[in-house]
Amino acid sequence: MGLIVQKYGGTSVADLKRIRNVARRVTKTYDQGHDVVVILSAMAGVTDRLLDMASQASANPDKRELDVLLATGEQTTAALLAMVLQEMGYRARSMLGYQAGVVTDCDFGNARIMEIGTQTICKFIGERIIVVVAGFQGSDISGNITTLGRGGSDTSAVAIAAALKADMCEIYTDVDGIYTADPNVCPRARKIKTISYDEMLNMASLGAKVLQIRSVGFAKKYNVPVHVRSSFIDEEGTMVVSEDPGMESVVVSAVTHDKNQARITLKKVPDQPGIAAKIFNPLADAGIVVDMIIQNTRPNGQTDLTFTVPRSNYEQALEIQRKVAVEISSEEVIGDNTISKVSVIGVGMRNQSGVAAVMFSTLAKENINIILISTSEIRISCVLEEKYTELAVRVLHSAFGLDEIAEGR
Repeated sequence: MGLIVQKYGGTSVADLKRIRNVARRVTKTYDQGHDVVVILSAMAGVTDRLLDMASQASANPDKRELDVLLATGEQTTAALLAMVLQEMGYRARSMLGYQAGVVTDCDFGNARIMEIGTQTICKFIGERIIVVVAGFQGSDISGNITTLGRGGSDTSAVAIAAALKADMCEIYTDVDGIYTADPNVCPRARKIKTISYDEMLNMASLGAKVLQIRSVGFAKKYNVPVHVRSSFIDEEGTMVVSEDPGMESVVVSAVTHDKNQARITLKKVPDQPGIAAKIFNPLADAGIVVDMIIQNTRPNGQTDLTFTVPRSNYEQALEIQRKVAVEISSEEVIGDNTISKVSVIGVGMRNQSGVAAVMFSTLAKENINIILISTSEIRISCVLEEKYTELAVRVLHSAFGLDEIAEGR
C-alpha cells in the first residue's frame, strides 16, 4: 500500500471531539494498509490568543520568543492526537517540527524550509507507527524554533510529503474542495474535481484562501498530488495535480476576488533611467509586496506610475511614496484603498483568443469601470471599485459558463 500524508487545519482539531474525529479518519486510512504521517495545525483561535498574550506581555515582542510561544499551539494538538490514537490501541508518536527534521532559515515568523531530514520519520514508518507532526514550525541551524508564517501547516505537510516521496498529501479543511468562485459570493459556484498546479498557484495568489501559496509551490516543484477535502464529510474533494491536455478544454476554470488591495499613483514622474528603482526600492526595504504596476506616458518626458499594494500596507506605502515624490520631483501622490481585484484563471486561456474581450464586455454591460488591468498566460486581473466586487464575480462566472460545466472538471 501507499504512504499518505494527512494535514488537518485548526477547525478540524478545534476541540477534543474533533480531534477524536480526526483520529477515526487517520485510523481508517491506516487500517486500509497505508502508512500515515499526520500534520496538525493549532486549535482554531489558539494562535490569535497567543498573539494577544504576547502583545500584553510586551509592546514589541522579540521575534525569536514569539516563535517559541506560537509553536506551542501545534505542539498541543499533536500530543493530544497521539494520546487519542494510543487510547484507541494504535501505536502513535508525536513530533515537533525540529524532531521531524524540518530545517529552516532564521527568518523568525516567516521562515522558509531549507531541508527536511526524514531519517527519524522513516524509522517510525518502518515500525508501522503513526507519526503525528506539529505543523507550522521547524528550527534553524542554531537550533532556534522557527515558524513558517500564515498557512505554514499546509507548507509543512506538502514539504514533508515531498521529502518522504509520499503517494498523496491530503489537506483536510472546513470546505470540501476548490470552487469555481467563493460560494459565499457566487451561489452558483461549483466544486472543481481536478485543477492544475499553475491554476491553483494563481488562485492562491489572487485571493483564494483554501491553500497557502507556498504549499502549492512545493507541490508543483516536487510533483506531489494534493487532495483538498473536508474533514467533516466523506465526499471526494479537489485534486491538485500536474497539468494534462484535457484541462485545456475548459477555457476559464475559476473567478477569484481579493479585497485586500490599494493603489498608489505618482503623477508627473520624470521618465528617466533609475526612477523606478528609486520608487520601489524603499517599498522592498519595508517588506511591502507590490503587485500590479502600470505606467502611462505623458508629454515633456514625464509619466504617471500606478501600482497596487496590500490594503494592510497602504498607509505605510503612501507615507514612503510621499517622501520619494519629493526626492524625484513628482508633482503629486494620490491613493485609493477602496478597490478590489477580480480575476479569471484557466490553463485553456493559453490557446483561446477572445477571453479578455468577453471579460471586458461583461463588466461593461454592468457599467463596471475597469481601473487597472494585468495579464499572464493563464490569468486576467481587473482592478475595480470595491462596491462592484460581488456583482463582477457573479456575472463573470456566468459569462464563462462556469454555472453549468464546473462539475465535469
